[in-house]
Amino acid sequence: MRRPLDPADARLWAIVTSTVRPLPGRTAPKPPPRVEPAREPRERAAARTAGPAPAKRHFPHPPQAIEPKRHRRLAIERELLGGRIDLHGFDQDRARSALTDFVLRSRAEGRRSVLVITGKGALGGGVLRRHVPEWLAAPPLRGAVAGLSEAHRRHGGEGALYVALKRLPDRHG
Repeated sequence: MRRPLDPADARLWAIVTSTVRPLPGRTAPKPPPRVEPAREPRERAAARTAGPAPAKRHFPHPPQAIEPKRHRRLAIERELLGGRIDLHGFDQDRARSALTDFVLRSRAEGRRSVLVITGKGALGGGVLRRHVPEWLAAPPLRGAVAGLSEAHRRHGGEGALYVALKRLPDRHG
């Protein structure tokens, strides 16, 4: 995921690209997208005039993506998936409970990666598809999940996730 360039980065990129000459047969680097100055969020402007703002709901950052080489090994089945869970037809409460039990049990059994099938939803905006990454980033799963990535088409594509699990601490130390 790319972040937008801030004005300082855009100026630096403009300096770098102005000094570069393309190789024969190549085109010059394209200029960075224009960055609009940051505007004050509505919440802060409203808070100054209306008093204290309501408490915001905190969404944890999703786990980082699985390393590209590992993702490829999973996709071409060079690295076996330790298990799979299909959440089709589950409501949110049952899905979260089943996901938590499945991931924690899989890690306890020493599995290194699993497949979570969420489905795409009726119009491609499925509730489980949106919430599963948040659930994986929140306690108690945050300590068990090393990363996640969208699955390969043969494993469900946009409607499924590869979930890499952290190793259990070595007890012989």
